[in-house]
Amino acid sequence: MALNRASVEEIVRGVGGADNIEAATHCVTRLRFSLVDESKVDQKLLEQNDLVKGQFSSQGQFQVVIGPGLVDKVYDEMIAITGGQRSSKDDVKKLAGKKQNPLQQAIKTLADIFIPILPAIVTAGLLLGINNILTGPGIFFEGRSLVQEYPAWTDFAGIINLIANTAFTFLPALIGWSAVNRFGGSPLLGIVLGLILVHPDLLNAWGYAQAAQEGTIPHWNLFGWQLEKIGYQGQVLPVLVSAYLLARIERFLNKRVHDSIKLLVVAPVALLVTGFLAFTIIGPVTFAIGNAITNGLVHVFNTLPALGGLLYGGFYALLVVTGMHHTFLAVDVQLIGSKGGTFLWPMLALSNIAQGSAALAMLLVFREQKSKGLAVTSSISAFLGVTEPAIFGVNIRYKYPFIFGMIGSALGGLVLTINHVLASSIGVGGIPGFLSIYPNQWGVFFAGMAIVLAVPFLLTAAYGKFASRKGSGADPVNESPSAAVSPETAASAEAAVTSAAAGSAPQGSAPAADSQAASAHSPGQAAGVLDIYAPLSGKVVPLEYVPDPAFAERQMGQGLAIEPSDGRLVAPFDGKVVHIIKSKHAVVLEHATGVQILIHVGINTVSLKGAPFTTHVNIDDEVKAGQLLLEFDREAILQARLPVITPIIIPDGQSVVEQVNEEPVEEAAAGRDVVLKIRLSSQGL
Repeated sequence: MALNRASVEEIVRGVGGADNIEAATHCVTRLRFSLVDESKVDQKLLEQNDLVKGQFSSQGQFQVVIGPGLVDKVYDEMIAITGGQRSSKDDVKKLAGKKQNPLQQAIKTLADIFIPILPAIVTAGLLLGINNILTGPGIFFEGRSLVQEYPAWTDFAGIINLIANTAFTFLPALIGWSAVNRFGGSPLLGIVLGLILVHPDLLNAWGYAQAAQEGTIPHWNLFGWQLEKIGYQGQVLPVLVSAYLLARIERFLNKRVHDSIKLLVVAPVALLVTGFLAFTIIGPVTFAIGNAITNGLVHVFNTLPALGGLLYGGFYALLVVTGMHHTFLAVDVQLIGSKGGTFLWPMLALSNIAQGSAALAMLLVFREQKSKGLAVTSSISAFLGVTEPAIFGVNIRYKYPFIFGMIGSALGGLVLTINHVLASSIGVGGIPGFLSIYPNQWGVFFAGMAIVLAVPFLLTAAYGKFASRKGSGADPVNESPSAAVSPETAASAEAAVTSAAAGSAPQGSAPAADSQAASAHSPGQAAGVLDIYAPLSGKVVPLEYVPDPAFAERQMGQGLAIEPSDGRLVAPFDGKVVHIIKSKHAVVLEHATGVQILIHVGINTVSLKGAPFTTHVNIDDEVKAGQLLLEFDREAILQARLPVITPIIIPDGQSVVEQVNEEPVEEAAAGRDVVLKIRLSSQGL
C-alpha cells in the first residue's frame, strides 16, 4: 500500500494529536504509543484509516497495527510530522508502566515474582498428590491407607513426600530469588535471604502455635530487647518485603561503592542490614499481617461459605481475564503455610473445567471445521488447567459460553465451600487438580466436577443452537468480530490462510505452486495453490493461541502459529528476503507470485534487542525452501519470561481468493511439512 502523508496525519489526529503523544516507537508490525490521555483517542477515525489494520491498548501502551515493511515508513513520516523525538521500546514501556494505577502495578509485580517459580510449586503439588494417594486412608482399603496395608511402600512414600515438601519448606528462598531479581538486585542474594528466614536454628513456623501454647518459644535478647526466634516457613509477606529492601540497599551501595571493594562491602552490608530488619521489624509485622489476612479469609468462608463459594467460584474466570488471579497465588501459599490447606485452589480447578466445558459445547454450535477444532483443543487445554486458549480463543469472543462457564463454576464453588473442601497443595488445575485435594474429600470434589462439566456444556449448547436458529442459520463464528478490528480486517478473515496437512518434501526442495487451476468463487479468479512449508519444527496451533491481540484477532492477516521445539527458522518456500527487523526477531519473505509471509519469532521479543538471535541471510537475498534464515536461543527467550510461540502470517491485501480447508498438521518438521495452503487469484500468478 502506498504511503501518503495525509493518512499518517490522520493517525496522529486519531491518537489525540501530537500534544497527546508522550513517546512513540514501533516494532515489526505496529506503532506503540505512550499517550498523555488515552480518552482522547478517536477510534472511529483510526478504523477508517486505510493504513490501520487494528488498534488496542495493553499494559499502558496504545498500539496501532500497521503491518510489516510499512510500519517503519509510517513511523518516520509521523516523526517528521510531529517533530517528536525517536524513542526506544524501553522508553515507551517505562512511561506506559507509570500510567498503570497502583493496583495494576501491584498485580503485575506479584505476577512477575510468582510465575517464574510456578514450575517448582506445581511439581511439588503433583508429588504431594501422589503421596496423598499412597498415605490417604480409605482410598483403596476401608479405614486404612495403602502404606498401612503394604508397609514396604512406606519409605517410598516418605521419599516422595520429602521431595515434594522441599519447595514449600524452602519457599522463601524461591520467592527471595524471584523477588530480588524483579526488584533489580542480585538473585543469589535473594536466595541467601530466603534461606536465612528458614534457617534450622529458628523455631519452625509450623510449630509456632504449639510452642506458644507450651510457652517454649525461643527468644533473642538484643540488649534487653526480646525477639521471638522463629522462622518463616510457608510465609509470603516477610520475604517479599525483605527482598524489596535488600534490592534497594544493594542498588544504593552499587552506585556509591568503588569497584575495588564492592565484593567486600555491598553483599555483606546489604544482607546484614536486611537480615536484622527482617528479624526485628519486617518479620514480626508482616507475620502478623499475613496471619490476620488468612484468619479473615478463613472467618468469612467459615461464616458465609455459600456466598464465598458463589462469588469466588463464579468470578475467578474474570480474575484470569484481568490478570488479578496471580494475586491469589500468594494467598494460596499463605493459607497452606499457616492453615495446612487452601479452600481457594479447589475452586480454581473447577473454574478451569467449567470454561473448558463451555468451550467444548461450542463444538455443537460451530459449523466451520476449523472453529470446531479450536473448540476441542482449547477445551482439552482447560481441562488440564490452562484456560487462556478457551477463554480468549472461544468463550469471551462469543460471550455466552464465558457467562455460562462462570455460572457453572459458581455452583461448583458453592458445593465445595459448604463442605469445606481443602487442597493440601497447589499444583495443576483442571481435572488433575483432584491430586491436590485431601483424599477424604475427593467425593465432594468429584460432585462439584460433575456440576461444572454438565451445567456450562448444556447451557452453552442449548443457547448456541437457539441463537443459531434465531439468526437464520448464520454461522456464529462470523457474528462477533472484535471491536478492535477494522471492518476491512473482519471481512478479510473469510479469505486467507488455514493450517493444513500435506505430505513431505525433501529438505531444501522448493514447494512449487500447483499448476492445476483451482476452482474459484467467481469467474476470473481461477488460481493456483501455493504450499507453504513449516519454517520451524514444533506444534502447530491456531492464531487464537497467540497472546497478542494483533495476531490472535487476525488484525495482521490470516495464518497460524508454531510452538517451536528448537531454535532454527528456515525458508518456507523459494523466495526473496524483503525485510529483517533490526532486532532480528522477525523476517518477511516474498514468493515469486508476489505473496509475502511474515514470521515473527516469539511475542514482545523486540525487547531483547536481538540478543538471542543470529541471522544467516540479508535483505534482498534469494533463498531456497528449507534454507536456514536465522537461529534463536529458545531458552533465553523463555528465561526472559516471553512467549516463544511464533505467528506465521499472510498479511491482509495479499492475492488470496479463499482458504483451502484440509486437516491441520499437529507436529510439523521444518522444511518438510506443509502447514499453509493458500489459493491465489490470477493476479498473483
